[in-house]
Amino acid sequence: MGKIEGRWLESEQKAEILLSIEAAKDKRISMISVCRMWAINRRRVSRWRRKLFQGKSLANAKPGPKSPVHKLLPAETKAVLQMARAEQYVDLSHRILTVTGWDLKLFFVSFSSVYRILRSQGLMCMRGKQRHHNGRSLAPVRKELTGANQRWCWDISYLLTYEKGLFLYLYLLLDEYSRKAISWLVSWNQSAEQSCQLLEGALLSENILDLPEDQRPEIINDRGRQMKAKPIKQMFDTHKMPQLFARPRTPNDNPFVESAFSTIKTASQYPGRFLDCAEATKYFDRFFAWYNNEHYHCGIDYVTPDQCHRGLKDKIVFQRKANLANQRNLRKEVNRSISFLTNYSATIYNDPTNLLTCSVIPP
Repeated sequence: MGKIEGRWLESEQKAEILLSIEAAKDKRISMISVCRMWAINRRRVSRWRRKLFQGKSLANAKPGPKSPVHKLLPAETKAVLQMARAEQYVDLSHRILTVTGWDLKLFFVSFSSVYRILRSQGLMCMRGKQRHHNGRSLAPVRKELTGANQRWCWDISYLLTYEKGLFLYLYLLLDEYSRKAISWLVSWNQSAEQSCQLLEGALLSENILDLPEDQRPEIINDRGRQMKAKPIKQMFDTHKMPQLFARPRTPNDNPFVESAFSTIKTASQYPGRFLDCAEATKYFDRFFAWYNNEHYHCGIDYVTPDQCHRGLKDKIVFQRKANLANQRNLRKEVNRSISFLTNYSATIYNDPTNLLTCSVIPP
């Protein structure tokens, strides 16, 4: 067991030590010698023996009195909780809350007591409007897509400039089924007005307002202030387009536009920095023309986003598979013919008398 002094022992271990002491006494070895051998305080052993003699348990008890005389009164606990839940004090830390309670003569308890009260009620997290995400929000419900213009996703990304701390912003709206960049713009600021301009451009280019209300696309975005702005919400409500929100700090809820930003910024021709809005707009004019019409997208079976958006993906993929199968069959025929001719030539060379039996030569 090793040195016992200073160790916290279970009741079974204490009983084992007491039995060893009693066994040593039968062999005329004093308790002092046994305690010195175990490296344990004799008074500690005497206390265990006294408990056994009194019929008490050797189990470890919680230190201190069961009911301290200076424990908080129920009224004090209630006053702390009422103040902590009041709207004007929800942003205060437990220490500032305690000092404020002292000054207002609402209660007179210590910092640690307020901390324990708040922790017992789950109030030690941020209690105000700026409280952190609680981790219990639900992922947006994504229905299965069968074609273009059924779900759009959009977001805003930073673009570096040559001035430190000064950024341009790329607004991008994608069709989730085809990955086509339907609408985009570059701006010096992030605002609801720019977001409305982005969305209105997409509505016009795709003739969405001509569709029945139940066939209009739903919109998914994160929880930025531009996405939750009243003009944006009113626009979607007016046009009967459902708006879905990704969970906080969960980019996987809106992965397609995030992937598009990665494609943009890792492209070999990407300049990295832009002088001004005009230069960035000129670059993205060329880039999105290439992205939509020439870029073979791995997420849509290596067709271009424009081909997928126009409903040509299945036809192109089917034709590719048919061409591969036809070429494979042709390859088999050619290789079998070559193998037959090789074997035929070898047979005639080794034994010319087989010429009569090998008269059938494939075309």
